[in-house]
Amino acid sequence: MLKDIFAVQPVHPTPHVDAGEHDQGPITGEIPLKRALTARHLVMLGIGAIIGAGIFVLTGQAAAMHAGPAVVLSFVFAGIACAFAGLCYAEFASMLPVSGSAYSYSYATLGEIVAWFIGWMLILEYLFAASTVAVGWSGYFNSLLQSIGEYAGMSLALPAALASAPLTVTDGHISTTGALINLPAVLIVGAISYVCYVGVTQSASLNAVIVAIKLVVILLFVAFSLQFVNTANWHPFVPPMDAAGHFGWPGVFRAASIVFFSYIGFDAVSTAAQEAKNPQRDMPIGILGSLVVCTILYIIVSAVLTGITPYTLLGTAHPVSTAIEGYPSLRWLRIVIEIGAIAGLSSVILVMLMGQPRIFYTMAKDGLVPPMFGKVHPKYQTPYVGQVIVGIIAAILAGLLPINVLGDLVSMGTLLAFTTVCIGVLVLRRTRPDLPRGFRVPAAPVVCVLGAISCFALFAVAFKDNWLWMSGWIVAGLLVYFLYGYRRSKLRGAKR
Repeated sequence: MLKDIFAVQPVHPTPHVDAGEHDQGPITGEIPLKRALTARHLVMLGIGAIIGAGIFVLTGQAAAMHAGPAVVLSFVFAGIACAFAGLCYAEFASMLPVSGSAYSYSYATLGEIVAWFIGWMLILEYLFAASTVAVGWSGYFNSLLQSIGEYAGMSLALPAALASAPLTVTDGHISTTGALINLPAVLIVGAISYVCYVGVTQSASLNAVIVAIKLVVILLFVAFSLQFVNTANWHPFVPPMDAAGHFGWPGVFRAASIVFFSYIGFDAVSTAAQEAKNPQRDMPIGILGSLVVCTILYIIVSAVLTGITPYTLLGTAHPVSTAIEGYPSLRWLRIVIEIGAIAGLSSVILVMLMGQPRIFYTMAKDGLVPPMFGKVHPKYQTPYVGQVIVGIIAAILAGLLPINVLGDLVSMGTLLAFTTVCIGVLVLRRTRPDLPRGFRVPAAPVVCVLGAISCFALFAVAFKDNWLWMSGWIVAGLLVYFLYGYRRSKLRGAKR
Protein backbone atom coordinates (compact mmCIF):
# COMPACT_ATOMS: atom_id res chain seq x y z
CA MET A 1 0.00 0.00 0.00
CA LEU A 2 2.83 2.40 0.80
CA LYS A 3 4.22 1.86 -2.69
CA ASP A 4 0.80 2.67 -4.17
CA ILE A 5 0.16 5.89 -2.28
CA PHE A 6 3.67 7.19 -3.00
CA ALA A 7 3.52 6.39 -6.73
CA VAL A 8 4.58 9.35 -8.88
CA GLN A 9 2.92 10.62 -12.03
CA PRO A 10 5.10 9.99 -15.11
CA VAL A 11 6.36 13.12 -16.85
CA HIS A 12 7.25 13.22 -20.55
CA PRO A 13 9.98 15.57 -21.79
CA THR A 14 8.95 17.31 -25.01
CA PRO A 15 9.85 20.65 -26.60
CA HIS A 16 6.24 21.52 -27.40
CA VAL A 17 4.02 23.98 -25.54
CA ASP A 18 2.39 21.13 -23.64
CA ALA A 19 5.77 19.80 -22.48
CA GLY A 20 5.57 17.88 -19.27
CA GLU A 21 1.81 17.44 -19.15
CA HIS A 22 0.51 14.23 -17.66
CA ASP A 23 0.90 11.19 -19.81
CA GLN A 24 -2.76 10.22 -19.97
CA GLY A 25 -3.13 12.44 -23.05
CA PRO A 26 -6.29 14.09 -24.30
CA ILE A 27 -9.35 11.92 -24.60
CA THR A 28 -10.91 11.77 -28.04
CA GLY A 29 -13.46 14.53 -28.35
CA GLU A 30 -12.34 16.18 -25.10
CA ILE A 31 -12.42 19.97 -25.13
CA PRO A 32 -9.05 21.47 -24.13
CA LEU A 33 -8.52 24.61 -22.10
CA LYS A 34 -7.92 27.67 -24.29
CA ARG A 35 -4.34 28.95 -24.60
CA ALA A 36 -4.80 32.73 -24.64
CA LEU A 37 -2.58 34.27 -21.94
CA THR A 38 0.63 36.22 -22.60
CA ALA A 39 3.46 37.14 -20.21
CA ARG A 40 1.76 40.49 -19.58
CA HIS A 41 -1.49 38.75 -18.67
CA LEU A 42 0.38 36.48 -16.26
CA VAL A 43 2.24 39.33 -14.52
CA MET A 44 -1.03 41.20 -14.12
CA LEU A 45 -2.72 38.06 -12.78
CA GLY A 46 0.03 37.76 -10.19
CA ILE A 47 -0.22 41.41 -9.16
CA GLY A 48 -3.99 41.10 -9.13
CA ALA A 49 -3.82 38.20 -6.69
CA ILE A 50 -1.11 39.65 -4.43
CA ILE A 51 -2.04 43.31 -4.05
CA GLY A 52 -5.22 43.37 -2.02
CA ALA A 53 -5.86 42.31 1.53
CA GLY A 54 -2.18 42.77 2.43
CA ILE A 55 -2.09 46.50 1.82
CA PHE A 56 -5.69 47.38 2.50
CA VAL A 57 -6.42 45.21 5.58
CA LEU A 58 -3.62 43.13 7.07
CA THR A 59 -0.81 45.71 7.17
CA GLY A 60 -2.47 47.80 9.86
CA GLN A 61 -3.70 44.85 11.90
CA ALA A 62 -0.30 43.14 11.93
CA ALA A 63 1.36 46.39 13.00
CA ALA A 64 -1.17 47.17 15.73
CA MET A 65 -1.26 43.70 17.26
CA HIS A 66 2.18 42.17 16.71
CA ALA A 67 5.04 44.09 15.11
CA GLY A 68 4.55 47.85 15.34
CA PRO A 69 6.62 49.79 12.76
CA ALA A 70 8.74 46.63 12.31
CA VAL A 71 5.88 45.25 10.21
CA VAL A 72 8.15 46.46 7.40
CA LEU A 73 10.57 43.69 8.40
CA SER A 74 7.68 41.23 8.60
CA PHE A 75 6.96 41.92 4.94
CA VAL A 76 10.66 41.52 4.13
CA PHE A 77 10.86 38.14 5.92
CA ALA A 78 7.67 36.89 4.29
CA GLY A 79 8.85 38.22 0.92
CA ILE A 80 12.17 36.38 1.22
CA ALA A 81 10.37 33.11 1.92
CA CYS A 82 8.14 33.75 -1.09
CA ALA A 83 11.14 34.64 -3.27
CA PHE A 84 12.73 31.25 -2.57
CA ALA A 85 9.43 29.50 -3.26
CA GLY A 86 8.81 31.67 -6.33
CA LEU A 87 12.08 30.58 -7.92
CA CYS A 88 11.09 26.95 -7.37
CA TYR A 89 7.61 27.56 -8.79
CA ALA A 90 9.19 29.19 -11.85
CA GLU A 91 11.31 26.10 -12.59
CA PHE A 92 8.36 23.75 -12.17
CA ALA A 93 5.97 25.93 -14.18
CA SER A 94 8.40 26.16 -17.10
CA MET A 95 8.86 22.37 -17.02
CA LEU A 96 5.30 21.21 -16.21
CA PRO A 97 2.90 23.74 -17.76
CA VAL A 98 -0.30 22.24 -16.34
CA SER A 99 -3.18 23.71 -14.36
CA GLY A 100 -2.58 21.85 -11.11
CA SER A 101 0.09 24.14 -9.59
CA ALA A 102 1.84 22.63 -6.55
CA TYR A 103 -0.49 19.62 -6.70
CA SER A 104 0.87 18.56 -10.10
CA TYR A 105 4.45 19.28 -9.09
CA SER A 106 4.09 17.10 -5.99
CA TYR A 107 2.51 14.28 -8.01
CA ALA A 108 5.52 14.25 -10.34
CA THR A 109 8.10 14.19 -7.53
CA LEU A 110 6.86 13.07 -4.12
CA GLY A 111 3.94 10.74 -4.85
CA GLU A 112 0.17 10.60 -4.91
CA ILE A 113 -0.54 10.91 -1.19
CA VAL A 114 1.66 14.02 -0.95
CA ALA A 115 0.00 15.46 -4.06
CA TRP A 116 -3.43 14.89 -2.54
CA PHE A 117 -2.31 16.51 0.71
CA ILE A 118 -1.05 19.58 -1.15
CA GLY A 119 -4.21 19.73 -3.27
CA TRP A 120 -6.23 19.67 -0.06
CA MET A 121 -4.08 22.52 1.33
CA LEU A 122 -4.58 24.50 -1.88
CA ILE A 123 -8.33 24.45 -1.24
CA LEU A 124 -7.54 26.53 1.84
CA GLU A 125 -5.45 28.88 -0.26
CA TYR A 126 -7.82 29.48 -3.14
CA LEU A 127 -11.41 28.73 -2.20
CA PHE A 128 -11.26 29.90 1.41
CA ALA A 129 -9.06 32.86 0.55
CA ALA A 130 -11.62 34.04 -2.00
CA SER A 131 -14.26 33.95 0.73
CA THR A 132 -12.03 35.69 3.25
CA VAL A 133 -11.11 38.51 0.88
CA ALA A 134 -14.76 38.89 -0.14
CA VAL A 135 -15.55 39.75 3.48
CA GLY A 136 -12.89 42.47 3.37
CA TRP A 137 -14.36 43.68 0.07
CA SER A 138 -17.74 43.98 1.75
CA GLY A 139 -16.31 46.16 4.53
CA TYR A 140 -14.73 48.61 2.09
CA PHE A 141 -17.82 48.63 -0.13
CA ASN A 142 -20.05 49.56 2.78
CA SER A 143 -17.53 52.19 3.87
CA LEU A 144 -17.64 53.66 0.35
CA LEU A 145 -21.45 53.80 0.49
CA GLN A 146 -21.15 55.63 3.79
CA SER A 147 -18.65 58.12 2.37
CA ILE A 148 -20.83 58.82 -0.66
CA GLY A 149 -23.84 59.19 1.62
CA GLU A 150 -22.01 61.79 3.73
CA TYR A 151 -21.39 63.92 0.64
CA ALA A 152 -24.98 63.46 -0.55
CA GLY A 153 -26.47 64.18 2.87
CA MET A 154 -28.19 60.80 3.19
CA SER A 155 -27.51 57.34 4.58
CA LEU A 156 -26.51 54.82 1.93
CA ALA A 157 -24.63 52.26 4.00
CA LEU A 158 -26.23 48.86 4.43
CA PRO A 159 -27.36 47.90 7.94
CA ALA A 160 -24.99 45.66 9.89
CA ALA A 161 -27.52 42.82 9.71
CA LEU A 162 -27.01 42.66 5.92
CA ALA A 163 -23.30 43.50 5.74
CA SER A 164 -21.62 41.41 8.43
CA ALA A 165 -21.14 37.76 9.29
CA PRO A 166 -23.85 35.96 11.31
CA LEU A 167 -21.23 33.56 12.72
CA THR A 168 -17.93 34.09 14.49
CA VAL A 169 -15.34 31.96 16.29
CA THR A 170 -14.18 32.88 19.79
CA ASP A 171 -11.65 30.71 21.66
CA GLY A 172 -12.34 27.88 19.25
CA HIS A 173 -16.12 28.00 19.69
CA ILE A 174 -18.65 29.07 17.04
CA SER A 175 -21.20 31.66 18.14
CA THR A 176 -23.78 33.91 16.48
CA THR A 177 -23.52 37.68 16.08
CA GLY A 178 -27.16 38.58 15.43
CA ALA A 179 -26.53 39.52 11.79
CA LEU A 180 -28.41 37.82 8.94
CA ILE A 181 -25.89 37.58 6.09
CA ASN A 182 -22.97 39.44 4.56
CA LEU A 183 -24.86 40.27 1.38
CA PRO A 184 -22.19 42.31 -0.48
CA ALA A 185 -19.68 39.49 0.01
CA VAL A 186 -22.10 36.96 -1.48
CA LEU A 187 -22.90 39.22 -4.46
CA ILE A 188 -19.28 39.96 -5.37
CA VAL A 189 -18.39 36.26 -5.31
CA GLY A 190 -21.37 35.52 -7.55
CA ALA A 191 -20.51 38.28 -10.03
CA ILE A 192 -16.84 37.33 -10.32
CA SER A 193 -17.69 33.63 -10.59
CA TYR A 194 -19.79 34.48 -13.65
CA VAL A 195 -16.87 36.34 -15.25
CA CYS A 196 -14.60 33.33 -14.64
CA TYR A 197 -17.31 31.04 -16.07
CA VAL A 198 -17.53 32.81 -19.44
CA GLY A 199 -13.82 32.77 -20.27
CA VAL A 200 -10.22 33.09 -19.17
CA THR A 201 -9.51 35.90 -21.65
CA GLN A 202 -12.37 37.99 -20.27
CA SER A 203 -11.20 37.25 -16.72
CA ALA A 204 -7.63 38.26 -17.49
CA SER A 205 -8.70 41.45 -19.30
CA LEU A 206 -10.96 42.51 -16.43
CA ASN A 207 -8.15 41.78 -14.01
CA ALA A 208 -5.74 44.00 -15.98
CA VAL A 209 -8.14 46.96 -15.71
CA ILE A 210 -8.63 46.39 -11.97
CA VAL A 211 -4.88 46.10 -11.38
CA ALA A 212 -4.27 49.41 -13.17
CA ILE A 213 -6.84 51.14 -10.94
CA LYS A 214 -5.45 49.87 -7.66
CA LEU A 215 -1.84 50.58 -8.58
CA VAL A 216 -2.74 54.18 -9.37
CA VAL A 217 -4.54 54.49 -6.03
CA ILE A 218 -1.59 53.03 -4.10
CA LEU A 219 0.85 55.40 -5.80
CA LEU A 220 -1.45 58.36 -5.03
CA PHE A 221 -1.55 57.37 -1.35
CA VAL A 222 2.23 57.13 -1.16
CA ALA A 223 2.86 60.36 -3.10
CA PHE A 224 0.48 62.52 -1.06
CA SER A 225 1.21 60.93 2.32
CA LEU A 226 5.01 61.11 2.27
CA GLN A 227 4.98 64.75 3.37
CA PHE A 228 3.21 63.80 6.61
CA VAL A 229 5.58 61.01 7.65
CA ASN A 230 6.76 61.60 11.21
CA THR A 231 9.84 59.52 11.99
CA ALA A 232 8.92 59.66 15.70
CA ASN A 233 6.15 57.17 14.87
CA TRP A 234 8.85 54.66 13.97
CA HIS A 235 10.33 54.65 17.49
CA PRO A 236 10.69 52.17 18.96
CA PHE A 237 10.96 50.39 15.66
CA VAL A 238 10.57 47.00 17.35
CA PRO A 239 8.26 47.64 20.35
CA PRO A 240 9.19 45.71 23.50
CA MET A 241 7.20 42.56 24.21
CA ASP A 242 4.13 43.16 26.37
CA ALA A 243 2.54 40.95 29.03
CA ALA A 244 0.36 39.20 26.45
CA GLY A 245 3.42 38.11 24.47
CA HIS A 246 2.87 40.56 21.62
CA PHE A 247 5.57 42.64 19.93
CA GLY A 248 9.32 42.18 20.29
CA TRP A 249 11.08 39.98 17.73
CA PRO A 250 8.62 37.11 18.28
CA GLY A 251 5.89 39.57 17.30
CA VAL A 252 7.76 40.48 14.13
CA PHE A 253 7.89 36.83 13.06
CA ARG A 254 4.26 36.24 14.09
CA ALA A 255 3.30 39.24 11.96
CA ALA A 256 5.32 37.72 9.10
CA SER A 257 3.12 34.61 9.27
CA ILE A 258 0.05 36.89 9.14
CA VAL A 259 1.15 39.16 6.30
CA PHE A 260 2.20 36.07 4.39
CA PHE A 261 -1.50 36.01 3.45
CA SER A 262 -0.64 39.14 1.47
CA TYR A 263 1.65 37.17 -0.82
CA ILE A 264 -0.57 34.23 -1.61
CA GLY A 265 -1.42 34.62 -5.22
CA PHE A 266 1.87 34.70 -7.10
CA ASP A 267 1.57 30.93 -7.26
CA ALA A 268 -1.93 31.33 -8.71
CA VAL A 269 -0.13 32.29 -11.92
CA SER A 270 0.97 28.66 -12.17
CA THR A 271 -2.64 27.45 -12.26
CA ALA A 272 -3.01 29.25 -15.60
CA ALA A 273 -0.04 27.43 -17.18
CA GLN A 274 -2.28 25.27 -19.36
CA GLU A 275 -3.84 28.43 -20.77
CA ALA A 276 -0.57 30.31 -21.43
CA LYS A 277 0.54 30.77 -25.04
CA ASN A 278 4.23 30.15 -24.28
CA PRO A 279 4.38 28.73 -20.74
CA GLN A 280 8.07 27.78 -20.78
CA ARG A 281 9.06 31.41 -21.27
CA ASP A 282 6.14 33.32 -19.80
CA MET A 283 5.43 31.46 -16.55
CA PRO A 284 8.72 32.46 -14.86
CA ILE A 285 8.17 36.05 -16.00
CA GLY A 286 4.66 36.08 -14.57
CA ILE A 287 5.59 34.51 -11.22
CA LEU A 288 8.82 36.37 -10.46
CA GLY A 289 7.80 39.67 -12.06
CA SER A 290 4.62 40.00 -10.03
CA LEU A 291 6.40 38.97 -6.82
CA VAL A 292 9.13 41.60 -7.18
CA VAL A 293 6.71 44.43 -7.96
CA CYS A 294 4.40 43.58 -5.07
CA THR A 295 7.15 43.13 -2.47
CA ILE A 296 8.51 46.60 -3.21
CA LEU A 297 5.03 48.12 -2.95
CA TYR A 298 4.28 46.35 0.35
CA ILE A 299 7.47 47.62 1.98
CA ILE A 300 6.88 51.21 0.84
CA VAL A 301 3.22 51.30 1.87
CA SER A 302 3.79 49.71 5.29
CA ALA A 303 6.59 52.22 6.00
CA VAL A 304 4.41 55.18 5.01
CA LEU A 305 1.38 53.86 6.88
CA THR A 306 3.22 53.48 10.19
CA GLY A 307 5.02 56.77 9.56
CA ILE A 308 1.91 58.95 9.28
CA THR A 309 -0.10 57.28 12.07
CA PRO A 310 0.93 55.61 15.37
CA TYR A 311 0.78 51.87 14.84
CA THR A 312 -1.53 51.44 17.84
CA LEU A 313 -4.34 53.13 15.88
CA LEU A 314 -4.14 50.91 12.80
CA GLY A 315 -5.97 47.82 14.06
CA THR A 316 -9.15 48.53 12.08
CA ALA A 317 -10.88 46.82 9.16
CA HIS A 318 -9.72 49.66 6.86
CA PRO A 319 -6.33 50.87 8.18
CA VAL A 320 -5.37 52.94 5.12
CA SER A 321 -8.55 54.99 5.38
CA THR A 322 -8.03 55.24 9.15
CA ALA A 323 -4.49 56.57 8.67
CA ILE A 324 -5.53 59.55 6.54
CA GLU A 325 -8.55 60.57 8.64
CA GLY A 326 -6.26 62.61 10.89
CA TYR A 327 -5.13 64.82 7.99
CA PRO A 328 -7.89 67.13 6.70
CA SER A 329 -5.97 67.89 3.52
CA LEU A 330 -5.95 64.18 2.65
CA ARG A 331 -9.58 63.42 3.28
CA TRP A 332 -10.33 63.67 -0.42
CA LEU A 333 -8.19 60.55 -0.74
CA ARG A 334 -10.56 58.51 1.41
CA ILE A 335 -13.06 57.77 -1.34
CA VAL A 336 -10.22 57.20 -3.83
CA ILE A 337 -8.59 54.70 -1.45
CA GLU A 338 -11.88 52.93 -0.85
CA ILE A 339 -12.37 52.59 -4.61
CA GLY A 340 -8.82 51.29 -4.92
CA ALA A 341 -9.39 48.83 -2.09
CA ILE A 342 -12.57 47.57 -3.71
CA ALA A 343 -10.72 47.16 -7.01
CA GLY A 344 -7.75 45.52 -5.31
CA LEU A 345 -9.79 43.03 -3.37
CA SER A 346 -11.94 42.30 -6.44
CA SER A 347 -8.89 41.20 -8.43
CA VAL A 348 -7.74 38.95 -5.58
CA ILE A 349 -11.15 37.26 -5.51
CA LEU A 350 -11.06 36.89 -9.30
CA VAL A 351 -7.66 35.18 -9.39
CA MET A 352 -8.52 32.91 -6.44
CA LEU A 353 -11.81 31.88 -8.07
CA MET A 354 -9.93 31.20 -11.33
CA GLY A 355 -7.31 29.06 -9.60
CA GLN A 356 -9.36 26.60 -7.57
CA PRO A 357 -11.48 25.11 -10.42
CA ARG A 358 -8.30 24.55 -12.44
CA ILE A 359 -6.72 22.60 -9.61
CA PHE A 360 -9.90 20.53 -9.33
CA TYR A 361 -9.78 20.10 -13.13
CA THR A 362 -6.31 18.55 -12.92
CA MET A 363 -7.21 16.38 -9.92
CA ALA A 364 -10.28 15.12 -11.79
CA LYS A 365 -8.11 14.10 -14.73
CA ASP A 366 -6.09 12.05 -12.26
CA GLY A 367 -9.24 10.46 -10.82
CA LEU A 368 -8.75 11.85 -7.31
CA VAL A 369 -11.93 13.95 -7.35
CA PRO A 370 -15.22 13.28 -9.21
CA PRO A 371 -14.99 13.55 -13.03
CA MET A 372 -17.55 16.38 -13.16
CA PHE A 373 -14.75 18.75 -12.05
CA GLY A 374 -12.92 17.91 -15.28
CA LYS A 375 -15.71 19.01 -17.61
CA VAL A 376 -14.86 21.90 -19.95
CA HIS A 377 -17.54 24.19 -21.38
CA PRO A 378 -17.95 23.58 -25.15
CA LYS A 379 -18.20 27.31 -25.92
CA TYR A 380 -16.19 29.12 -23.23
CA GLN A 381 -13.51 26.41 -22.80
CA THR A 382 -13.46 26.83 -19.01
CA PRO A 383 -13.86 24.17 -16.28
CA TYR A 384 -17.43 25.35 -15.78
CA VAL A 385 -18.83 22.72 -13.40
CA GLY A 386 -15.99 23.25 -10.96
CA GLN A 387 -16.38 27.00 -11.37
CA VAL A 388 -20.05 26.87 -10.39
CA ILE A 389 -19.44 24.60 -7.39
CA VAL A 390 -16.48 26.68 -6.15
CA GLY A 391 -18.49 29.88 -6.57
CA ILE A 392 -21.42 28.53 -4.55
CA ILE A 393 -19.23 27.29 -1.68
CA ALA A 394 -17.18 30.50 -1.63
CA ALA A 395 -20.35 32.60 -1.54
CA ILE A 396 -21.75 30.61 1.39
CA LEU A 397 -18.51 30.95 3.38
CA ALA A 398 -18.26 34.66 2.59
CA GLY A 399 -21.84 35.25 3.64
CA LEU A 400 -21.52 33.47 6.98
CA LEU A 401 -17.97 33.87 8.33
CA PRO A 402 -15.85 36.90 9.38
CA ILE A 403 -12.48 37.71 7.81
CA ASN A 404 -10.35 36.63 10.76
CA VAL A 405 -11.63 33.05 11.03
CA LEU A 406 -9.86 31.51 8.03
CA GLY A 407 -6.96 33.92 7.42
CA ASP A 408 -4.37 31.95 9.38
CA LEU A 409 -5.54 28.62 7.95
CA VAL A 410 -5.22 30.01 4.42
CA SER A 411 -1.63 31.07 5.10
CA MET A 412 -0.80 27.75 6.73
CA GLY A 413 -2.10 25.70 3.81
CA THR A 414 -0.14 27.88 1.40
CA LEU A 415 3.07 27.59 3.42
CA LEU A 416 2.87 23.80 3.36
CA ALA A 417 2.36 23.89 -0.41
CA PHE A 418 5.37 26.18 -0.83
CA THR A 419 7.52 23.94 1.38
CA THR A 420 6.65 20.93 -0.76
CA VAL A 421 7.45 22.72 -4.02
CA CYS A 422 10.89 23.72 -2.72
CA ILE A 423 11.64 20.09 -1.79
CA GLY A 424 10.19 18.83 -5.08
CA VAL A 425 12.65 20.82 -7.22
CA LEU A 426 15.59 19.09 -5.56
CA VAL A 427 13.93 15.68 -5.88
CA LEU A 428 13.22 16.10 -9.59
CA ARG A 429 16.72 17.45 -10.24
CA ARG A 430 17.98 14.09 -8.96
CA THR A 431 15.36 11.72 -10.37
CA ARG A 432 14.73 13.39 -13.76
CA PRO A 433 17.75 15.49 -14.75
CA ASP A 434 16.86 14.81 -18.42
CA LEU A 435 13.70 16.95 -18.39
CA PRO A 436 14.04 20.24 -20.31
CA ARG A 437 13.74 23.24 -18.00
CA GLY A 438 12.90 26.63 -19.45
CA PHE A 439 14.05 28.16 -16.16
CA ARG A 440 16.45 26.75 -13.58
CA VAL A 441 16.67 27.79 -9.93
CA PRO A 442 20.13 29.34 -9.37
CA ALA A 443 22.15 27.67 -6.59
CA ALA A 444 19.28 25.20 -6.23
CA PRO A 445 20.54 23.28 -3.16
CA VAL A 446 20.85 26.51 -1.17
CA VAL A 447 17.71 28.23 -2.46
CA CYS A 448 15.47 25.17 -2.15
CA VAL A 449 16.62 24.26 1.36
CA LEU A 450 16.30 27.86 2.60
CA GLY A 451 12.88 28.11 0.96
CA ALA A 452 11.61 24.94 2.62
CA ILE A 453 13.00 25.93 6.03
CA SER A 454 11.67 29.50 5.95
CA CYS A 455 8.19 28.51 4.77
CA PHE A 456 7.87 25.71 7.30
CA ALA A 457 9.13 27.98 10.10
CA LEU A 458 6.37 30.49 9.35
CA PHE A 459 3.87 27.62 9.28
CA ALA A 460 5.03 26.44 12.71
CA VAL A 461 4.67 29.93 14.19
CA ALA A 462 1.03 30.12 13.10
CA PHE A 463 0.24 26.45 13.83
CA LYS A 464 0.56 26.76 17.60
CA ASP A 465 -2.44 29.10 17.64
CA ASN A 466 -4.54 27.04 15.22
CA TRP A 467 -3.52 23.43 15.73
CA LEU A 468 -7.06 22.17 16.36
CA TRP A 469 -8.58 23.65 13.18
CA MET A 470 -5.60 22.67 11.02
CA SER A 471 -5.45 19.14 12.40
CA GLY A 472 -9.18 18.71 11.74
CA TRP A 473 -8.76 19.88 8.15
CA ILE A 474 -5.88 17.44 7.57
CA VAL A 475 -7.84 14.49 9.01
CA ALA A 476 -10.86 15.35 6.84
CA GLY A 477 -8.64 15.44 3.76
CA LEU A 478 -7.11 12.05 4.49
CA LEU A 479 -10.57 10.55 4.93
CA VAL A 480 -11.69 11.88 1.55
CA TYR A 481 -8.54 10.51 -0.10
CA PHE A 482 -8.78 7.00 1.28
CA LEU A 483 -12.56 6.75 0.81
CA TYR A 484 -12.58 8.13 -2.75
CA GLY A 485 -9.28 9.19 -4.33
CA TYR A 486 -7.23 6.10 -3.47
CA ARG A 487 -9.84 3.78 -4.98
CA ARG A 488 -10.35 5.77 -8.18
CA SER A 489 -6.81 6.92 -8.96
CA LYS A 490 -6.19 6.62 -12.73
CA LEU A 491 -2.48 6.19 -12.12
CA ARG A 492 -3.11 3.12 -10.01
CA GLY A 493 -5.73 1.87 -12.47
CA ALA A 494 -3.27 2.11 -15.35
CA LYS A 495 -0.81 -0.07 -13.44
CA ARG A 496 -3.32 -2.82 -12.69
